[in-house]
Amino acid sequence: MAEGILRALYGDHYEVFSAGTNPTGVNSYAVKVMAEIGIDISQHTSKSIEAFKRIPFDYVITVCDKAKEACPFFPGAKRLIHKGFQDPSQLVNPPLEVLAYFRQIRNEIYDWIKTTFYQEH
Repeated sequence: MAEGILRALYGDHYEVFSAGTNPTGVNSYAVKVMAEIGIDISQHTSKSIEAFKRIPFDYVITVCDKAKEACPFFPGAKRLIHKGFQDPSQLVNPPLEVLAYFRQIRNEIYDWIKTTFYQEH
């Protein structure tokens, strides 16, 4: 969701990539809640961070505590940014509760990106 939001808000200022420590595919709940705010991530793919380890990035951003702990060292990164968000895909509840939780996390990510990266450019 963070990749989609950052691209939608500031894609003209940043080249955005995303990857996971344990990629499993793009979650259907994430696709649904992002579509609700006009951001289509249905064609995004789940990628491993191993594919990006040798690329020099200006920023490496982690958005969950688990990723921060498992993230490999990116020697070319000029700046590391971490913001912990709960992982809504780990919730095992009735579908409407899971959907509501995805919306909550989407909104938190959206607000954080809008505030944090607006100041950067």
